[in-house]
Amino acid sequence: MRVSHSACRGSIIFPKGQKIANDYFIGTTWVETLVSKDSIFNCPIYNVTFEPGARNNWHKHPGGQILLVTGGRGYYQEEGRPVQIIKEGDVVKIQPGVKHWHGAAQNSWLSHITITANPQKGEVEWMEPVSDEYYLRLKIEEEA
Repeated sequence: MRVSHSACRGSIIFPKGQKIANDYFIGTTWVETLVSKDSIFNCPIYNVTFEPGARNNWHKHPGGQILLVTGGRGYYQEEGRPVQIIKEGDVVKIQPGVKHWHGAAQNSWLSHITITANPQKGEVEWMEPVSDEYYLRLKIEEEA
């Protein structure tokens, strides 16, 4: 995983989309499809917006994933590694098959563009939720 920071700051330019209603997210999250997977553009792209405290479950992408953070502040973590703070302008490159999660900080919304790399390698594999106990401890560690 590589997170790069950008000095360029702006505002969210894509619509929030539809509220996500499934068991793979904790808290309120929206998704807007920007580019659908098809035979010409084999690269699905979404705008995902998390309310403060919202996050997704641990998961893996067989073909990898790229996050372009467009607004707010949040967390990204790979299994076995420390949590990373992500913010507007950051680019997160997630290697294929790496177990990870991402979402908003407790006191900030988060919006990012999600690019599904190599979708022909298979669908996302959803796993266990990030527990409230673990997630709430992140703010304490961040302030320390």
